[in-house]
Amino acid sequence: MNYKKSKIILLVSVLTLVGCNYSQSVTAKPPHQQDLQTTPSLISTQPNTSDLATPLTYKIETYNSQVMGASRTYGVSLPPGYKQNLKQSYPVIFLLHGGHGYPTDWFIQNKGQALKTVEQLYTTGKLPPSIIITPDGNDKRGSSPYWDPQYIDGPNGKVSTAVGDELVKVVQSRYRTLTNPDFWAIGGLSSGGWGAMNVGLHNLDHFSILFSHSGYFQDKSGPKNSPITYIKTISTPAKKRLRIYLDSGKSDIEEIGEAKGFTEVLNNLKIYNSFRQFPGSHTWQYWREHLADSLTFVGKQFRASEIAHRDETLGFNRDKNTRSY
Repeated sequence: MNYKKSKIILLVSVLTLVGCNYSQSVTAKPPHQQDLQTTPSLISTQPNTSDLATPLTYKIETYNSQVMGASRTYGVSLPPGYKQNLKQSYPVIFLLHGGHGYPTDWFIQNKGQALKTVEQLYTTGKLPPSIIITPDGNDKRGSSPYWDPQYIDGPNGKVSTAVGDELVKVVQSRYRTLTNPDFWAIGGLSSGGWGAMNVGLHNLDHFSILFSHSGYFQDKSGPKNSPITYIKTISTPAKKRLRIYLDSGKSDIEEIGEAKGFTEVLNNLKIYNSFRQFPGSHTWQYWREHLADSLTFVGKQFRASEIAHRDETLGFNRDKNTRSY
């Protein structure tokens, strides 16, 4: 091969390489665009209008509780479009009843009317479509007007484990749920507000969002079941993940005092929380009116967790405000 022919071959090779590189730089999408397009959304967006046209309903379901040694019930309301969107998984919200209560309390007309509130929040986009669960919080003594349910693992049954672990696993096996605890919330009213804090804090592998209406935070069974004390013992990573909402009626003097004391502890521990006071007292009217406030808080946390999950998936380092590939 002569010198002139060699130069021509070399020149053609160089031009070919340059052309390949140029073609790649024009047609290939930037890494962050590729990631954004291929990273699926964890939580559903605002439901379709056609889905919202069908009123929400609930059912009472039964399961065999090994923890309680008996058949137990729970209420469930599935989100709009659940049967149509077969590839979509959903956040979960547990709503606990109060004293001498039942799993139907949050749903029925003369008490919680929760589905009316939930529908409004879905429509306005303040709460992403979620699976609503109302556990039976009663212990082996059953429901009674003479005492509150014991949301503890105690002599009358392991209610905390039954609600906060066993029922969680039943729900995960029966419905399309997100498993990350950042997409699981538990809340309640009165003794159910205390129960939500107690059950939630003892089951932090399942719940990151806790909320209470007119609850209390000290229990006669001792510090293990008194959230105001027990929360000091949880790990630092768990404290960082927790999101807590509290409210109470201004006429509920005792409960307001409990909430203020608990909020002070939360602030000292640097646990994210919101405490609100509204006109009202210890009544279903108050709880009906302010369920929207707690669930709006829950919805914000679900959305924030969705963003955080996307950032983590995309390798986004928020401390340095840079991407890592």
